[in-house]
Amino acid sequence: MKADLIDESKDAAETGSMAELLEHYLPTCQVKRGQVVQGTIIRVSPQEIVVDIGAKCEGTVLNREIEKMDPLDVADLQPGSEVTAYVINPDGPGGAIVLSMARAQQEEGWRRAEALLKSKKSIKLEVISANRGGLIVRVGSVRGFVPASQLDPRRRIPRISDTGCHDALSDVVGSQMELQVIEVDRERNRLILSERTVLGQRRAEEAESLLDKLKEGDVCQGRISNLTHFGAFVDLGGLDGLLHLSEISWRPVGHPNDMFQLGQEIEVVVINVDRERQQVALSLKRLESDPWVNIDQRYKVGQTVEGRITRLTKWGAFARIVGDEAIEGLIHISELDEARVAHPRDAVRTGEVHMLRVVRIEADRHRMALSLKQAKAEEQAGTDWKSDYESSQEPPLEGSMAAALNEAMQE
Repeated sequence: MKADLIDESKDAAETGSMAELLEHYLPTCQVKRGQVVQGTIIRVSPQEIVVDIGAKCEGTVLNREIEKMDPLDVADLQPGSEVTAYVINPDGPGGAIVLSMARAQQEEGWRRAEALLKSKKSIKLEVISANRGGLIVRVGSVRGFVPASQLDPRRRIPRISDTGCHDALSDVVGSQMELQVIEVDRERNRLILSERTVLGQRRAEEAESLLDKLKEGDVCQGRISNLTHFGAFVDLGGLDGLLHLSEISWRPVGHPNDMFQLGQEIEVVVINVDRERQQVALSLKRLESDPWVNIDQRYKVGQTVEGRITRLTKWGAFARIVGDEAIEGLIHISELDEARVAHPRDAVRTGEVHMLRVVRIEADRHRMALSLKQAKAEEQAGTDWKSDYESSQEPPLEGSMAAALNEAMQE
């Protein structure tokens, strides 16, 4: 009995020693389903590719997985080649480890796409094809889609419903594009990229840099990027500045459309920079000579001029001098008629042309006061403005009329 126990103990010790030897001399790499591993090709045949992945047994890429690969890639595979493989089944038939090189490429593509989505870094890719809705690219072996709506607007791709959309998209095939991953969904096999997002980030960086450099008085080249009823937006190279309607010209401008077209290149001067709000105010008219600078050489108090009524306010009517439309003056309500006028529309209408008398000039403030009733009285009396002016100049405006002029000109 005692001898039997000794024999059993001896057998157990020998078995343990053998197991330890096997563990010591055989590879101990453990693989799991879905793992991506590196290996070296041992043998290549039409039926299988045998790969040493450092496990206790070799891995095998079966024929059905070889057929999923690009034939040109398969032709390049030779014993000794280093490859990446995806573990389909760590315990396949006969204990073999079943691998896929095609799925490994897919996995690498998805991982790269996810990393790009997280980092928000851009990537340059070649457009491989186009369909009705956009462009097809590849991140590794994963197909990505760039919707037409996510392309640079400057490409001027027509709407998807337009028959010319597909032709315009096809023209881009074969070119390189800088894109950013904006959506990754493995379950739906969905990878979306955008060119517009890259441009948006770049413009934000350029805008910040430009704001640091711009200062009042700088003359810049720009491109008309948008037109509104209140002015035009000018792209200064990453930052849009506002060219207000009142800063377009010394002459009246009804709408920016009358002066500009989208994409038109113009030269403007910076008149204000608000770095906190990231806003830049621009002017075009200040690049021209100010028509009010030498106004005293063209007009005198007491002179009669021809003026066109441009707008009406509660204080009176504004009129621009015919032939010199850069100069606009105010006809105070008390200067419209000898009789009391309740509202300027009771005496004049917009667009009418009247003979008016200059009663005050403030060149430094770009202001002129005009009188309709004095011009009418002068015409009726048949007097000449020059002799009348030389004999008796008008005193400066005071009191309510001067105050009205100040407030009305600010409206």
